Amino acid sequence: MNLPNMLTSLRFVMIPFYVVVFAKGHLIPAFLVVALAGVTDILDGYIARRSGQVTALGMMLDPLADKLMFITVIISLLVAGYISWGAAGAIFLRDIGMIAGGLFFHFRGKKTVPANWMGKLTTVLFYIGIMFVFFKAPFAEVYLWVVIAFSFVTSVMYIVLFQALNKMKQAELPPADAPTLHP
Repeated sequence: MNLPNMLTSLRFVMIPFYVVVFAKGHLIPAFLVVALAGVTDILDGYIARRSGQVTALGMMLDPLADKLMFITVIISLLVAGYISWGAAGAIFLRDIGMIAGGLFFHFRGKKTVPANWMGKLTTVLFYIGIMFVFFKAPFAEVYLWVVIAFSFVTSVMYIVLFQALNKMKQAELPPADAPTLHP
């Protein structure tokens, strides 16, 4: 258990803490928990890459912690009436599609596309949107819909990159009917 994995684990602990704080109606402290989770997400990735502490456990837990925190926040905002069913549904549709697609292709032996700058930008924009919702900015819902639209654009970009990556992988393989040499 290295430092990046401990930071990731801390995000799992923050989820029920966030729920309790939010349920008590303390919006600003609840948002600060979400912001702290975002900071630990940035830090764990930075430290892991910088110090060569990237682990298989971290690569599995990090996105899981992110998605669970994000889903928890969206559900809480939906239940409290701060965002619409349509916005929450669009967010879930996109995230579930990305997760299901990634798992489907992973288990079929296809290469998956790692997070890139567009995906990271989408995450940052979502966090800004969540901040606007928490602080009850009058344009929060409109901004959130813009980010949702952008997130679908990034999803299409991931699909294009996925297809290109797997076409390259397929081109590297010998044809099925090619003779093989045995030593």
